[in-house]
Amino acid sequence: MTDPIADMLTRIRNANTAKHDTVDVPSSKMKVSIAEILLKEGYIKSFELVDDEKIKNVKNIHITLKYGSDKNEKIISGIKRISKPGLRVYANCEDLPKVLGGLGTAVISTNQGVVTDKEARKLHVGGEVLLFVW
Repeated sequence: MTDPIADMLTRIRNANTAKHDTVDVPSSKMKVSIAEILLKEGYIKSFELVDDEKIKNVKNIHITLKYGSDKNEKIISGIKRISKPGLRVYANCEDLPKVLGGLGTAVISTNQGVVTDKEARKLHVGGEVLLFVW
């Protein structure tokens, strides 16, 4: 697999489209940071690290998706990978993107950690633009 973050986003997108309650994603530090941001911004209900039954010493992220009053009301209407292995996208603090005019969230990998675009503006740092979610 060349892009594990894109795989995570695709799993979330597919589970959301199929109206599943939960989705499992192989774990890494970057993916846990992204899941924390999605939780903090209100796009998912919860996530937890669980051991994989098939392979020892491997953890998965068990993500519980969030819906509106019924499952036809999706909280995540779109999620898109921006910086890819073949074409990295960087932005300085002045050029940080706004998703849907500020209605969505951009996730930025900075030297201060993985943060949202709003936090990066407050910290006055730039970095790699990982993904957009709205």
